[in-house]
This record gives sequence, C-alpha cells and structure tokens, in this order.
Amino acid sequence: MDKQQKDLEYYVEQMESHVKNTLSSLDMGLYKDAVKLILDSEAAGGRVHITGIGKPAHIGGYIASLMSSTGTPTYELHGTEAVHGSCGQVRPGDVVIAISNSGGTGELKATVTALKNNGAKIIGVTGNTQSWLALNSDTVLPAPITQEGGPLNRAPRTSIIAETIVLQGLTVILQSIKDISPEQYVKWHPGGALGQLRDNEKK
Repeated sequence: MDKQQKDLEYYVEQMESHVKNTLSSLDMGLYKDAVKLILDSEAAGGRVHITGIGKPAHIGGYIASLMSSTGTPTYELHGTEAVHGSCGQVRPGDVVIAISNSGGTGELKATVTALKNNGAKIIGVTGNTQSWLALNSDTVLPAPITQEGGPLNRAPRTSIIAETIVLQGLTVILQSIKDISPEQYVKWHPGGALGQLRDNEKK
C-alpha cells in the first residue's frame, strides 16, 4: 500500500494547494467583463448557455443548474452535438460559457467556431490564458493549474475543481447583483429542505 498512500498524499497536497491558489485569485476585477456580457445579453433578451467536452461538460450541467436556481437562467449545450444542429438553441447575442483546461480541445474549437459564426458571445474558462479558446473568447475566466494531482498527471482532478470554483464565484456575483430574495429562491426550488423558508426569513 506504500505507493497508493504516497499517491493519495500527493493528491491531497496538490488539491490543497490549487484550491487555495484559485480562491486567492478571485476578485471583482476577474469577473467584470463576464458579468457585463451576461447582463447586457439578458437586457437585450438574450440567454446564457454552457458547454464543454468530456469531464468539463459535467461541470457545465451543475453550473447551469446553479445559475438557473440563483437568477440567471442557463442552458446546457452539448459540446459535440452543437455542430450537428444544437447550435440552433443559441441565438445571436446569447452568451456561451465554454470550459476547457487546455483551451485547445479539437471538438470544442469546432463548437466555439460555429457559435461565433452564429453570433454568440463567448466566455472562456481555461487554465491556459494563451490558448486557442482564450484567444477566441470575448472574455476569459482563468482557472490555472500546474498538476492534476494523481498518477500520470493526466486525469482531470485539480482542473475540474479550479473551474468549478471560478464558475461558482460568477454565480455568487450574479445572484448578489439580482438581489434574489428567499421567497423568490423558494419559488424556483420548491422541493427538499431548500424549498422552505427558514425561521429568520419568515415575515
């Protein structure tokens, strides 16, 4: 078990370091342009979508749900189906958040190219601010990492957490701007414990 214990300890060390670094990088300056893109699009009747290839696509589903429940309706866009007709869900002026650690995934490049050709605005979330995605986005939310935190340093681990943290921060700012009340949140989320007003929220 010595190797497994060492690999686990390495994972914990890398995760602690990357989470700390990502959280310390968050400030309003990082989000200013992305927030403006979204608010301007919404004001003009546009919508927000989120896409990614592989594991980042799973983050996309979570963030779309989180954003929708906190005042910014957001739709998942399948990363590869987009070039087979699903771009039709995106209208000119809509905003698409595209997630890719490398920023150079072939399928995502094809999708982003198609989206831009259809008039979408792109928010790139990537660990490489000099990548194709970064250079072809209207604004970038950096989520840099140095190691993935596991054997082979390939399977996405720290990158997934960094991207999630950065996007969660975006949802916090948008919810704050829209000043979502407990009553409104409960209307959007009537199920489970979150769907009930707490004692200190009742009027």
